[in-house]
Amino acid sequence: MARRRGLTPEDKDLWARVARSAVPLHPERPKAADPEMRPAPKPAPLRAAVPDFQIGQMVPSRPLSVSHSPSPAQRLSQQPLRMDPKTHRRMAQGKLVPEARLDLHGLTLAAAHPELIGFILSCHAQGRRLVLVITGKGKGDHGPLPTRSGALRHQVPHWLHMPPLSGVVQQVTAAHYRHGGEGAYYVYLRRRG
Repeated sequence: MARRRGLTPEDKDLWARVARSAVPLHPERPKAADPEMRPAPKPAPLRAAVPDFQIGQMVPSRPLSVSHSPSPAQRLSQQPLRMDPKTHRRMAQGKLVPEARLDLHGLTLAAAHPELIGFILSCHAQGRRLVLVITGKGKGDHGPLPTRSGALRHQVPHWLHMPPLSGVVQQVTAAHYRHGGEGAYYVYLRRRG
């Protein structure tokens, strides 16, 4: 069965009779025009031509400066001094020899935290004042994405300033290069009281 398009003359006559008998719902609206009598659509306004451009023409000519967060050693050096300045200067120059050392190389954060707590508390109980905590600098290869190297190097200073260690730790500074440099920390403990 073929499908017809449009109305036959009989259908148009029937539709006209029905349309005359219909009452509009909204008499204030204008009546719809006959579809065959509609005016031609207005042509779309022409768009302005896109100006010529070159890739990168809006990029500033100077290179962008990336602000890096300070290293743990820089943050520690900005903290107030809570120990004797003369002793601190000798310690920073590497002239004081640490009385004990803890090497956290290769440990995970979960394994290193209890080791650090036990070591610092036992050294304080033994009356030691200067200890060395070695964290390492972290792996050098990070791939294409920027990542922060040395999870232990960043986390150990935070642990030393949190309870239960904050009560026994007097000062934390980056170690002299003789004792590990940025991969180690001097921890100066308070006197036993």
